[in-house]
Formats: sequence, structure tokens, C-alpha cells
Amino acid sequence: MEPSEKIKVLFLCTGNSCRSQIAEAWLRKLGGEDFEVFSAGLEPHGVNPYTITVMEETGTDMSAHRSKHLDEYMGKIDFDYLITVCGNADERCPYFPGMGTRLHWPFEDPAAFVGPEDEKLALFRKVRDQIKERIQTWLDQKEYEK
Repeated sequence: MEPSEKIKVLFLCTGNSCRSQIAEAWLRKLGGEDFEVFSAGLEPHGVNPYTITVMEETGTDMSAHRSKHLDEYMGKIDFDYLITVCGNADERCPYFPGMGTRLHWPFEDPAAFVGPEDEKLALFRKVRDQIKERIQTWLDQKEYEK
């Protein structure tokens, strides 16, 4: 598929450290060549090491991923979809030209969990799997269009 024909999706979160990164990786993997996928944050924090770990468990290498600020894309790329994956981003994201259809898929923030490492990893896995399931449902139901 030609790049101009691909459905452009931007996943947005506050820090672009876990949920939006995971969503970007899953849509790339599950959506195939029909999609051009990006992620960004309102206040990028760097990719969380747990994000890389739990995605490696699925065979997805995210070691080259980096946190990006929304400004890297705003007004530069016309997105078909902007999907916020946290409440803060949904509330604070400005409307901008080229934004496309805006969706909100809220997921718990595993990076905010304070507790033992095994419980933190378990929460990252749970959120990873929830994001995969939501994206797969979106694809299966063809809830998107160019």
C-alpha cells in the first residue's frame, strides 16, 4: 500500500513512556501495512524499561523506541485518528489542524504503580494485553476508515 493510502494513527499519552508506546507497537504488528503508526506525549519521560521488557515477551523489540513530544507531529502530519490512552492526555490535548477523528481509550497507568517489582510487571503485562485486545477489536470490527 502506498504511504499516502495508509491510515495514519497517533497514540497520545502524558509521558509517551508506556501505554502509547505499547499501542503504537501493537497496531504496527496487528494492523500491518494498512497503517502508519506514531505515538507521542504531552510531557515525554523516556520509554519505561518495563514497557520494553513486557513487549519483548511478545517478540516485539522496542529497544529503538524513544519518547516523542506531540509538537514533533502537530501541524506536520495529517492523522486519520488521534487516540488518547490516558485521561490526562484526553483532557489536555489541544485540537489542531490535521488531527482527524479523535478517540479515547483509557487504560490504567502501570508506571504509576508503587509496589514490588513482580506486581509492577504483572500490571504492565495486564495493560499490555488490554491494549492488544482493544486494538484487535478495533481492527476486527473495522471501526476505522481512511
